[in-house]
Amino acid sequence: HGIPTLLQRLYESSHPNSDLSNAYSFLKVLSSQLSMEAMSFVTEDRKTAQESTFPNTYTFDLFGGVDVSSTFRACVRVRACVLNDDLVKECLSVLYNCCICTEGVTKSLAARDDFVLFLFTLMTNKKTFLQTATLIEDILGVKKEMIQLEGIPNLSGLVQSFDQQQLANFCRILSVTISEPDVGNDDKHTLLAKNAQQKRIASPSRAEVNQVTLLNIPGFIERLCKLATRKVSEATGANFLQELEDWYTWLDNALVLDALMQMATEEAEQSSTESSDESSLATSPLRHRLPQSMKIVHEIMYKVEVLYVLCVLLMGRQRNQVHKMLAEFRLIPGLNNLFDKLIWRKYTATNHVVHGQNENCDCSPEISFKIQFLRLLQSFSDHHENKYLLLNSQELNELSAISMKANIPEVEALVNTDRSLVCDGKKGLLTRLLTVMKREPPDSSFRFWQARAVESFLRGATSYADQMFLLKRGLLEHILFCIIDSGCTSRDVLQSYFDLLGELMKFNIDAFKRFNKYVNTPEKFQTFMTQINSSLVDSNMLVRCIVLSLDRFESQTEDVKVVEVLSECCLLSYMAKVENRLSFLFRLINIINVQTLTQENVSCLNTSLVILMLARRKAKLPFYLNALREKEYAEKYPGFLLNNFHNLLRFWQRHYLNKDKDSTCLENSSCIPFSYWKETVSVLLCSDRTSLCAIASYIDEPFMDLYRDLLED
Repeated sequence: HGIPTLLQRLYESSHPNSDLSNAYSFLKVLSSQLSMEAMSFVTEDRKTAQESTFPNTYTFDLFGGVDVSSTFRACVRVRACVLNDDLVKECLSVLYNCCICTEGVTKSLAARDDFVLFLFTLMTNKKTFLQTATLIEDILGVKKEMIQLEGIPNLSGLVQSFDQQQLANFCRILSVTISEPDVGNDDKHTLLAKNAQQKRIASPSRAEVNQVTLLNIPGFIERLCKLATRKVSEATGANFLQELEDWYTWLDNALVLDALMQMATEEAEQSSTESSDESSLATSPLRHRLPQSMKIVHEIMYKVEVLYVLCVLLMGRQRNQVHKMLAEFRLIPGLNNLFDKLIWRKYTATNHVVHGQNENCDCSPEISFKIQFLRLLQSFSDHHENKYLLLNSQELNELSAISMKANIPEVEALVNTDRSLVCDGKKGLLTRLLTVMKREPPDSSFRFWQARAVESFLRGATSYADQMFLLKRGLLEHILFCIIDSGCTSRDVLQSYFDLLGELMKFNIDAFKRFNKYVNTPEKFQTFMTQINSSLVDSNMLVRCIVLSLDRFESQTEDVKVVEVLSECCLLSYMAKVENRLSFLFRLINIINVQTLTQENVSCLNTSLVILMLARRKAKLPFYLNALREKEYAEKYPGFLLNNFHNLLRFWQRHYLNKDKDSTCLENSSCIPFSYWKETVSVLLCSDRTSLCAIASYIDEPFMDLYRDLLED
């Protein structure tokens, strides 16, 4: 197509003193040839497209087209002419199309820090903002080193110059700059690898520095809160058609268009009596309904990006500062007001895979929005006193009444909650979440995130009032139905329900009484135990809760109610049998080793430690260690359990004695002082073979393998 010749002419026209109108005409011809290939890549099946060749793009790059296009900024800086905006837009379009078709182009541009920083300066121009933002996002996605936001010229002024629409799109770029890079494949997710990586990486990381940079921009968090909570009717400008240029950013996602058409069709079927701005205009022709659907999807996609940024900031080192601002700017009440009309406005069928916290999501906009909303709630509630902002004033009064009736003091965080910042309306956000949770199909992956969000409200120091608030709303029976009667087979969903059940029942005698009322036949109990035993990695937190609760109840035998439940509850009776506790202990130690420990399964190690700490309190530790030894000999494999456990405990010391947050979590969740955890581990690791509480005493000399340094393998 004469691309080399066109590039030669373009190059000759690209000097500061040349006629830019000629350059613009050459660039337009080249742009049209490249855009056809880029469009074919976007619209074809990705696998097929990647196997295809793109001769125009290849030729353009081969003859220096990318270099010529990226150096046009010299002309743009020197010459002020009416063509500049159009010229820059064509350059950006050419580069973006090359990046789509040729990964090498994206990487070469990403390696040029001066060019990347220059691109940010183009975002001040509204005419070139979208193309610039899209190109920056692609480049940052392949950049080896994370960009430092403080290096962007006048970042604060740039962000403050954005309108709300631009700020939402800018959040797509920010998400790459504030998230810690994914460590990669599974073996690198082990705690050994993570600990080694943390030693190598300078602290604070670039992502953490970037988070601080953003928080220092005046009004930044307040504007994000307004974006997250505004209604669709508030989001549309005077000229909506001009706003639709935004769709340029999203056209590579066919799911967006599918969702759009599906929504328009569904809205046509809804009742024409609905009048809210988020509901359909069912009596209107399709051409009127479609823009309304576009507005909704448009706003949903904005909110996904904004909620993601807020979520990452909530999990960062500046968490308390972020929490204070989100409360002050009424993020939670704002989301509560959107819940029925936008966030969970209708049932969305889901068969998608559950995504991890940092994984990219290819789901439809509405599914992504719901998941990001639930992630935000989880991060907001987790171990923070601001969790009570998820309730309204009446619900806070209910918590106070529960404490008063039980004759226990109110939780300090509840007393300190600023009533002017809590949810409005008849229901708080937590109660609304419980309502939709009960309607979800058994294997819906929303259940996973819903359970995680509710569990985070309960995590930390156990609160009887919080538990009773949820028990009164039928949460325990709902969870048991899902585990026993619903036929749910998703391991992720079951794990989240086991964890939630553990937090809901821990130390709560009323919860165990309710459990026994629901699990009222041997068949139901057997089904429940089968689910627990099918994967201890998933259920061990619940096992820990039962063991801890049993120990507490056994010390409260002066309470008639406790004695009654202890004697009647099938679950407590089961765990009271020492052979059952030992069975759990054997398996918990056997399913992990130092090389396979991850953030997900390290809880198995801590649960096994809880069992042994409670045994030590009752001077039964030698009995349990001897039982482990006898199990080894019965399996004809002396030392396999105790050597492994010894190495696990050595790792435990290295891991937890340097991490304040983890140790606080262990103490809060178990009500066992962390000093007792450390002391028990030291006793077990004692090298004195005459000590009856030392692991070394129970391994015969020929089978000892305690001191080979597995931790450095």
